[in-house]
Amino acid sequence: MRRRFALPALAFTLVATVATVADAQQAPQIPAPYDAILSMLNRQGDFADGVLKVNIPRADLKVVVDGVATPTPFGYGGWIAFSHADAGMDVMMGDLVLTEREVNPVMSAVLDNGLEVTALHNHFFYEQPRIFYMHVHGHGTAMDVAKRIKPALDLIGKGTPPAPAAGARNLEGPLDTGRLATIVGQKGDQLAAGVYKITIGRSDIAMKEMGATINSRMGLNTWAAFVGSDNDAVVAGDVAMLDTEVNGVLKALRANGIDVVAIHHHMIGSRPPVIFLHYWGRGPAQKLATGVRAAVDQLGHAKATH
Repeated sequence: MRRRFALPALAFTLVATVATVADAQQAPQIPAPYDAILSMLNRQGDFADGVLKVNIPRADLKVVVDGVATPTPFGYGGWIAFSHADAGMDVMMGDLVLTEREVNPVMSAVLDNGLEVTALHNHFFYEQPRIFYMHVHGHGTAMDVAKRIKPALDLIGKGTPPAPAAGARNLEGPLDTGRLATIVGQKGDQLAAGVYKITIGRSDIAMKEMGATINSRMGLNTWAAFVGSDNDAVVAGDVAMLDTEVNGVLKALRANGIDVVAIHHHMIGSRPPVIFLHYWGRGPAQKLATGVRAAVDQLGHAKATH
């Protein structure tokens, strides 16, 4: 039976992704069944907002985008996530970061084990090596789904990594992340290798599948990752949009000199559909943040939150 997602309209709110110190001290313990999944997959992860997120970073890749060296946290952190559904089941969604040689072997491993591929797309132009993003989906008992996705995960990063591009430039220097957060209107995470990432959940879209909550940690979010200095930075990100918001976001990004590199879906069967847009820009960090904010202001009722 075709899956259907319930999407009632709610007020748009910006959802913080950085826990306070007090919240960090009270981080929820990973439930035993999910902890067993991490052990079986031999992966790290965390549990919050009812979702287990399993990290699949591509630290083996040295990606250069338009001549700029970009570290793993900038946009090469693949993941799968589990949200508890009805009748003891879980829904799994994920985003796998793959080289072009890995795409079809991984796809076959996903499909041959009874899971679904729901999207395949790029995030960048002019990158070396070429990188693709594959969205995967499944449902069943959490351990069973994890065992079925494992053969695909085991193929990732097992071959000889592509040679790093020659002549790549590292962007370094002071980056006023507090100012970026103020401009965008949302605090972010300070990640490794100088990456500052802001994630904004679409809490106005109350999405469920088989009773499982599909929230920001399951991929229903907008994000922006910055690296570099105040004077010379790059930004990459993703915008989660309803179809009526797409062209407003496109106009906002292009008016601020930010390149649009992909428009696509991540999920099959959603009603109404949620469209995702990937973008890339280079320039002074605060100018880039202004462009991101202009796009965010097209979403939901965000325009009324100034």
